[in-house]
Amino acid sequence: MSPSATALLALAMSTDAFAAAVGKGAVLHKPRLSEALRTGAIFGVIEGLTPVVGWALGLAAAQYVSAWDHWIAFTLLTLLGGRMVLAGFSADVQEAHDERPRRHGFWLLAITGLVTSIDAMAVGVGLAFLNTNIVPAAAAIGLTTFLAVTAGVMLGRVLSVVTGKRAEIVGGLLLIGIGTAILVEHLQAA
Repeated sequence: MSPSATALLALAMSTDAFAAAVGKGAVLHKPRLSEALRTGAIFGVIEGLTPVVGWALGLAAAQYVSAWDHWIAFTLLTLLGGRMVLAGFSADVQEAHDERPRRHGFWLLAITGLVTSIDAMAVGVGLAFLNTNIVPAAAAIGLTTFLAVTAGVMLGRVLSVVTGKRAEIVGGLLLIGIGTAILVEHLQAA
């Protein structure tokens, strides 16, 4: 795989994580760079590891992973997004701006990172069939995702002023939209 193809693949794999990170950043109360870097690292590591898992699965049983990856991603993203939307609607409208969390829990970020990286697992399956060296591709995907998510959280900080107290609804709708886009893309390709 050429360096330019690897770079384009890494960029494509990081876009859904970037969108989720914007939503995550918008929910937080003034996220700091340290929180953006932490979130970027969690997403980047997960996004870098999932193609390796997919590559290993591709060597063993490709049809099982590629047949269901879009349904798994859609279901998990819709459930997480729905939870965020419900939480946004159930929040007290008069809630003080500074009562928003300053950081997300590790497991919430890890689960969100995992569901936004299921497509990278499917890419790993495809790379196994192409006899591609998975290490440079996975490293590029992980690094690009780290940078995109870090920027996304900081952009979400700016957008939180625009979205106000209902930022969690926006973030949830973004996750549902990402899941729906993954499902539609895979169904149209079939």
